[in-house]
Amino acid sequence: MTTDVTTDATTDATTRAQPADATETTGTAAAPAGLAAEHPARLALADHAPEVYRAMIRLDAAAHKGLDPVLVELVKIRASQLNHCAFCLDMHTKDALAAGESVERIVQLSAWQESRHFYTEKELAALELTEAVTVLTDGFVPDEVYARAAEHFDEVELSHLIASIVVINSWNRIAVTCRSVPGHYTPGRYK
Repeated sequence: MTTDVTTDATTDATTRAQPADATETTGTAAAPAGLAAEHPARLALADHAPEVYRAMIRLDAAAHKGLDPVLVELVKIRASQLNHCAFCLDMHTKDALAAGESVERIVQLSAWQESRHFYTEKELAALELTEAVTVLTDGFVPDEVYARAAEHFDEVELSHLIASIVVINSWNRIAVTCRSVPGHYTPGRYK
């Protein structure tokens, strides 16, 4: 979220090292004329709890292993919309576009239930599961939602999908709580 990345070739996990730029961690960039000023970040978690941050990076890499990268980005965007995480929306929208996702499908994502014709049945099942896990409105994931996802994902894929949903929800909560500043992410930066 606030630092550069290096890839560990032996584990296929990513770690983040030094802060990438002061603007991203502090949120003190000057606002362009007519726009509101950026809010400052509350905390640079990666700097103060680097072992936790690196563990999250490894968990994130392990969670989405074997899943379609575009599907993973759709899941991350939808969870981030539900959690009002501007930093993660900025990151995952840019990553999805860089991975070849269309602007139209990203725009429609917040209303996917009314825009079902933009998505495959597998993507729809993943989005429905993402909402059920993220919101937990009824205090549990409904059996019918889980069953629809299980129709489209084998048990290994479903396990990774659930883990990916849990991880993005954790990242959202970190970024929202720390007030990570959106707008400075470069696509693929943390891959």
